[in-house]
Amino acid sequence: MKNLSATVIMASAAFLPAAALLSPPARADVAARQQAVAQRGARVMPFSVAATTHIFTKTADGGVQQVVTKRHDPKQVTLIRRHLAAIARQFSAGDFAAPAHIHGNDMPGLAALRAAQPGELSIRYRDLPDGGEIVYRSDEPRLVAALHQWFDAQLSDHGHDAMAGHDPAMMHRDAAGASPAQ
Repeated sequence: MKNLSATVIMASAAFLPAAALLSPPARADVAARQQAVAQRGARVMPFSVAATTHIFTKTADGGVQQVVTKRHDPKQVTLIRRHLAAIARQFSAGDFAAPAHIHGNDMPGLAALRAAQPGELSIRYRDLPDGGEIVYRSDEPRLVAALHQWFDAQLSDHGHDAMAGHDPAMMHRDAAGASPAQ
């Protein structure tokens, strides 16, 4: 029971906003970075970041990035879909300039994603009722780890406009990504 309690506490802490765990000066640094990211993002993303939520769900073989409207807004849905479809095409071609422009060239995971060889990373877009999603898959552990790092960086940088999604298949995985049965 002691191990289960520790696991629950650790899992719960993973969902706390990063700024809540920092000292006041560090929180100010996080807030300033989030504001700068929001300003650069507004130049890259045609939809309203404030009217949308970015959801980043890590999966065993990559992850799912969703952008959905907070309230049904057909105009924002159209803008989200166009943007994510274009971004998925760019990413599939190895062009990660948009996230580098928003988050910086040293964004965790970005270098590994840029270095992926053709066929190592599958990137697919699809419409959602109130937005769109990009599904990332790889059989390469280094790329799965890079995607997870990249998702964590985006969660931190987008602050209250982003949230971690939940993949039930990841529930019983340890920190190294292995399930108890492996």
